[in-house]
Amino acid sequence: MRILTIVGARPQFIKAAEVGRALAAAGLEEILVHTGQHFDAAMSDVFFADLCMPPPAHNLYIHGGGNASMTGRMLQALEPLLDREKPDWVLVYGDTNSTLAGALAAAHRGIPVAHVEAGLRSFNRAMPEELNRVMTDHLSTLLLCPTPAAVANLQREGIAAGVYHVGDVMYASALSLAGRARRTSTVLDRLGVHDSGFSLATVHRAENTNDSGRLASILAYLRDAAAEEKVPIILPLHPRTRDAAARFGLDLGGLTVLAPVGALDMARLLAGCTRVFTDSGGVQKEAYFHGKPCITLRDETEWVETIENGWNRLWRGPGYRPRRPIADYGDGQAASRIAALLAGGAG
Repeated sequence: MRILTIVGARPQFIKAAEVGRALAAAGLEEILVHTGQHFDAAMSDVFFADLCMPPPAHNLYIHGGGNASMTGRMLQALEPLLDREKPDWVLVYGDTNSTLAGALAAAHRGIPVAHVEAGLRSFNRAMPEELNRVMTDHLSTLLLCPTPAAVANLQREGIAAGVYHVGDVMYASALSLAGRARRTSTVLDRLGVHDSGFSLATVHRAENTNDSGRLASILAYLRDAAAEEKVPIILPLHPRTRDAAARFGLDLGGLTVLAPVGALDMARLLAGCTRVFTDSGGVQKEAYFHGKPCITLRDETEWVETIENGWNRLWRGPGYRPRRPIADYGDGQAASRIAALLAGGAG
């Protein structure tokens, strides 16, 4: 059986590394396609190295432009590739333009789609990510949900066939990376900080970077938090955020800004920080995996269980709820369950 996996962004590399090992263990052939959505070496090449992933079989080198343009160019490149490779399944992850392009290309060719992280909803259709995940779910044959809430979201939309609660793919990967990072990463030494002596922030969502007033408010909020906590806030700066700050003339002073970091350095920062500020869905979960309280720099989150169980709160919302373990993410065996479902032709 041939599985064609489509990735394009940093969080997808982490998930695909974990699932790829499980696919190989199950005797399935994987053809890895990188759309090129994240093309900077610090946001792509270093992740493949850190995650011990083989290089992609195909790199489409497609990035830049608006969401519709990027998705259209990816779709145009993927369709003939699918004709040549003739996979039994197309496997996509998350909610990026690469995700939707992969699902659309497969659907046009009559190839079943398996969607990892199916069923997540922020219920904010102004977010490109929400549109991508909703459309991908409705194109998919196999819907691989990380939580019971995701299963319930699909049921409300009339999707019941091919839906499985497999757990969260990033759980095992996050713990494995944390162990390797403690042994090998030197990022804390390079920054001159120590464990529990800093907080960590990431900002990259279009809703935050396309609006000068909103981005200015977030940067001011982070500066105030750094002053209040009396510890530095480390901000690995996404290229989109860097360009937006320059375009809007916004000051990044008061924050410890550095270039994007690889998977191991990011794991070390998460393990060592006291608190996490982020607009990333993946980092919200990773904060929990590392036992760190999180503040989400958005007005909603698709990872509602992190708020319900007291590990996360919205920056403009109420305070933390009482803290409890989150059982919904499973036992770290999500990748093996996904491989077994694909091997069995589920859906």
